[in-house]
Amino acid sequence: MGDLILYGYCRSSAAYRVRIALNLKGLAYEQKTLRLLKDEHKTQGYRQLNPQGLIPLLQHQIDGEVRVINQSLAIIEYLDEQFSGPALLPDDAYLRARVRAFALAVCCDIHPLNNLRVLAYLKKELGISDSKKDAWYAHWIGEGFNALEPLLSAEHDFCFGSVPTLADACLVPQVFNALRFNCDISAYPNIQRIYQNCSRLPAFIQASPQHQPDFEEPV
Repeated sequence: MGDLILYGYCRSSAAYRVRIALNLKGLAYEQKTLRLLKDEHKTQGYRQLNPQGLIPLLQHQIDGEVRVINQSLAIIEYLDEQFSGPALLPDDAYLRARVRAFALAVCCDIHPLNNLRVLAYLKKELGISDSKKDAWYAHWIGEGFNALEPLLSAEHDFCFGSVPTLADACLVPQVFNALRFNCDISAYPNIQRIYQNCSRLPAFIQASPQHQPDFEEPV
């Protein structure tokens, strides 16, 4: 199996996704914290591992080889293909495409507009007030969730059936952040229900920011 090391931060939704996936697969891993608010992801040493200087990053040490993988979706699909355990992507090609499309809608169309470096740029470089920054955040949550809600069925406990998939691993951190920023998600009953269902599972509970060793760090 080899050793797995995850570089992340408790409040990074991208790292949160990977923690969920690791837990769903039942994989043990070591965490290395990079405190985003202290710019620990910008050091020369870390950029040698990941030239993007972003988190998460996965190191997999196996048979004398050290594999380094960045980007949360690539990491999760690698874990799903490399290790046994519950599958995070369905066998059916069409359903697998739908799960991937849902995950990409979260990771490419919502998260990049609302992540820490964008919010910091809005405030520090463009002089946006906190109220306008929060309005920006809520706007893109609304745009994204308006598109995601119709893709979910009231008949399913999770995004695409009776078990969590890649889609759930991506949705839960985004909902967590929306609630953290006091976004009103009452118009999205399917999203709310699935979030609550996931939040009862040990894999999701153990991956949540408040259960990480660096949670004490200030916002």
